[in-house]
Order: sequence, then C-alpha cells, then structure tokens
Amino acid sequence: MKAEATRVLNPAHCLCCGGALSITRLSCAGCGLGYEGEFHRPRLARMEPEQRRFAEQFILAGGNLRKMEERLGLSYPTVRSRLDKLMDSLQLELQRDDSRRREILTAIEQGDLSADQGMRLLDALEGSAA
Repeated sequence: MKAEATRVLNPAHCLCCGGALSITRLSCAGCGLGYEGEFHRPRLARMEPEQRRFAEQFILAGGNLRKMEERLGLSYPTVRSRLDKLMDSLQLELQRDDSRRREILTAIEQGDLSADQGMRLLDALEGSAA
C-alpha cells in the first residue's frame, strides 16, 4: 500500500500544551513498512520554525550577515540579534544532549541499562546531532 504525499506539520512543540514532541513512528512512502520506537530529532529540527528558516537563509547567504540584511530586508542589529537567539537555542540543545548522554552512561554504570542498550541509545543520540 503506497502512502499518499501529504503536507506534514513539523512543529517543535505540542500545539496543545507546548510540551516537547517525540517521533514514535517512521514509515516508508514506497512500501508502507513502518518502524515504531523513539526517534531523536536532529538539533536543528528541534528549533522553532522561524529559527530553522533563519538558519537555512544564513547558510544560503554563506554566513554573511550583510547578505542576510539584503535577503530579509532587516537591519544589521536585527539580523545579529536573531543569529544570537539561534546560537543560544542551539547551545541549549547541545546541553540537553550532553545531559541525556550523562544519564545514559549513569544508567549503564548502575546496571539499569545493558551496555548494548546504552550503546544503541548513545548512537541514536549521536545520530540526532546531524
């Protein structure tokens, strides 16, 4: 059974309560095969949509803030402020990932997770860095 192409929302937080969202199902559009579990979102995907769009524009402008001014029609201080906010958000995500990494290692040390389980979780966490 082939999945039909649909427009998918990609919110960073629950539209009802504002809580963090997690991906629990992935499926193949070609054959319909599905995978269930907890899948980590890449750091940039955890950003607010406006921040993701800004990051894309920043990359397309080659990291040049003057080009960003022109592209967005904003003043240099406004562009710089948005970049600072993006960097703060990314730093927070890095800290969250580091905290989760320490939790996993502690769980392995305490015997709450097997080494194999812990390695799978750490690999998934590292995969979310992309």
